[in-house]
Amino acid sequence: MSKKWDRFRKRLFEIVEVGNDLDKVSRAYDYFNVILIVLNLTVSIMHTFSNINAEYGDTLILIERITVGCFCLDYILRIFTAKFLYPKLKESHAIKKYMVSFNGIVDILSFLPYYLPVFFPAGSVAFRMIRIVRIFRLFRINAYHDSFSVIRDVIYGKRQQLISSVFIILILMIGSSLCMYSLEHEAQPEVFQNAFSGIWWATSTLLTVGYGDIYPITFMGKLFGIFISFLGVGMVAIPTGIISAGFVDQYSTIKKKIEYGYEADMHFIKINMNDGDKWIGKMVHELDLPAGIIMAVIMRKEDLIIPRGDIVIEEDDTIVLGAEPFDEAENINLKEVVLKKSNPWTGLHIKDLDISRQAIIVLVKRKNKALIPNGNMVLKEGDRVFIYTKLHLSDASEIEI
Repeated sequence: MSKKWDRFRKRLFEIVEVGNDLDKVSRAYDYFNVILIVLNLTVSIMHTFSNINAEYGDTLILIERITVGCFCLDYILRIFTAKFLYPKLKESHAIKKYMVSFNGIVDILSFLPYYLPVFFPAGSVAFRMIRIVRIFRLFRINAYHDSFSVIRDVIYGKRQQLISSVFIILILMIGSSLCMYSLEHEAQPEVFQNAFSGIWWATSTLLTVGYGDIYPITFMGKLFGIFISFLGVGMVAIPTGIISAGFVDQYSTIKKKIEYGYEADMHFIKINMNDGDKWIGKMVHELDLPAGIIMAVIMRKEDLIIPRGDIVIEEDDTIVLGAEPFDEAENINLKEVVLKKSNPWTGLHIKDLDISRQAIIVLVKRKNKALIPNGNMVLKEGDRVFIYTKLHLSDASEIEI
């Protein structure tokens, strides 16, 4: 009973988590969640139109209740299956880790503010502020799209540089405010009342907004304002340049994941004969090969042997088998990637690889052993990784892994 229960929870986890195209139920759940998010946000916007709210208010409230209830149920299911998200942790620790993770916080904020207003008067500021948090539901869509994941990875990877650039801008804003106060206080005591009165001016100038509601009138103040305006153009360009460079690096990394190794269409496979294999000691004509399979060559030490019927298979032989290519109309590719030392996959767990959801690693060959892959397997230099891909575009020839 325990094993059946665990299998049920594991299957539930596969459905709740983002799935691939091969798992139709999981993908359907993903699309259902996206529809719920969009529907809920649409209702939230419609509530702000008094005429629509007056005519369809009850319907909007019903839709909101249903969608928020689904968000709450989704959160419960994710807690229920958290141990499969972090299999190395105890279940209680896995639940805690999910709850304090970014995704966990976004998930709980997607429904909790709807129920919290019970504790606040309907007209209070706290009530309105809590309901604004519903915008966090937009972040839930991030989990279902690779393009959003790229943006997330870029910002996370460049977080130190971005924080540094923001810190520099803050220092310049404070410094500019102090300088402008010194230059303009006597001329405009009602505008630049204290050192922080110039913060608004510094913000609008450095960020090139320039609302014109506060500005210098003295010669030195205007001169300093011109200098800060030029400096502001460069300051705004720093975070933009960092993010642009991050996108270039990210896509270059994805492209080089294949270039660091090599790939070839799987028309032939090699089999190494080890001690105990049933083919050892048999002649080629005695092997019961399936129809459509041919033995192309036998590699014995430094020699290449044409596999005639009377050739006896020996230990340590490498046999090359060939087969008819799979019908390309079925839109399936099987790729072989040989990992080199500099390949980004080398040293990573399979579950941590950043590959398309259209791709599945079906086999890892290490030295002379064929290994069945699992999420905790660590890839090593020299591994031969066999990847199955299913195309989803009718006019495409292959998927970039």
